[in-house]
Amino acid sequence: MTSSDAPHPLLRRLLPGELRADGRRSARDRLADAGCVVVAVFVGLVVYDLEVAWRPQPLPELLAFADLATAAVLCLALFWRRRLPVGLAVATALAGTFSPMSSGAGIVMLLTVGALCRPRTVLAIAGLQAVATLPYLAIYPDREFGYAFSLVWTLTILAMVTGWALLIGARRQLVQSLRERAERAEAEQEQHVAQARQRERTRIAREMHDVLAHRISLLSLHAGALEFRPDAPPQEVARAAGVIRDSAHQALQDLRQVIGVLRAADAGEEPDRPQPTLADLPALVEESRAAGMRVRLSQRLPEPVAVPAHAGRTAYRVVQEGLTNARKHAPGAAVQVAVEGGPEDGITVEVLSRAPLGGAPGIPGTGTGLIGLAERVSLAGGRIEHGHTGGGDFRLWTWQPWPA
Repeated sequence: MTSSDAPHPLLRRLLPGELRADGRRSARDRLADAGCVVVAVFVGLVVYDLEVAWRPQPLPELLAFADLATAAVLCLALFWRRRLPVGLAVATALAGTFSPMSSGAGIVMLLTVGALCRPRTVLAIAGLQAVATLPYLAIYPDREFGYAFSLVWTLTILAMVTGWALLIGARRQLVQSLRERAERAEAEQEQHVAQARQRERTRIAREMHDVLAHRISLLSLHAGALEFRPDAPPQEVARAAGVIRDSAHQALQDLRQVIGVLRAADAGEEPDRPQPTLADLPALVEESRAAGMRVRLSQRLPEPVAVPAHAGRTAYRVVQEGLTNARKHAPGAAVQVAVEGGPEDGITVEVLSRAPLGGAPGIPGTGTGLIGLAERVSLAGGRIEHGHTGGGDFRLWTWQPWPA
């Protein structure tokens, strides 16, 4: 867009904020402009025919030529009505003092000003058109009803068109306001989700930091023992090498989760050290039962201590989030927790929260817990599903692979 396409600085005060930077017209805008030109020509011809039919004397040739030329120029100028709405509206109002064929263009421009400009601008243009009717009725008197009746009738029609223009402007502003609110709410929601994901990534990174530090310290310890005791028995050397191999393997598994996760180093804040596993799951369930929840736990997998640590932590967090949501949104409802799987099938966790009895109100939540949980399960290479079932229960289901 060139600088010549922008509205005049004076018009920037009159136009609403969303129209201060003009863009290119779409095909729909061009079609609407062509329709406005056709309507303006049709209305102008009808008004001209009425004026000539009711006029007691023939219209002077000079006035007829001026009427035709002015109407032709103003009707063609309607293609630029969005770029110069106030200027064209003033021009059509001035032409309304002597040109009946320009009346159609005047109505179109009044409606255009109503759609694009502020109400005070619409009223100003309507007032200018009302003043223009005074010399117009003197040039084109009504031989049957007289000057006063024609003036009242013309002003009534003008008032109706002005009200229509104000209604169009009010609707446009309402739609624009609703659109801006929706866009702002969507942007805030996206920002909120991004912040929730970043917080969960930070928390996961802190946990992984502790795990990796533990693994690497074991590697350093056993490697140092081999370095300072080269004459150790073969059995001890083999055992130390096996520990080093297992620790390195576990460290690589943990590192796969932490890659891409940013760790926020908060000044003066000690990193969290929660290291729950599936072995801690019964304690979590008992804690919920002590709080008054009705929880039934079903585990069909190898011994919890045999489950890899980071996979157990993820499953633990899934159950923890499911119980937390049940306490929030379905107080007093029964909860079924099922954890099953194995090295070949992976680990599946399902938390089924029954519909609350009697529609008991729950604690409102923000939904960020499930967002963070989805991020955690995704980093573990798994899948997550959650939502209401046909019976009104809430089901949280996750699957993650069993690390080799």
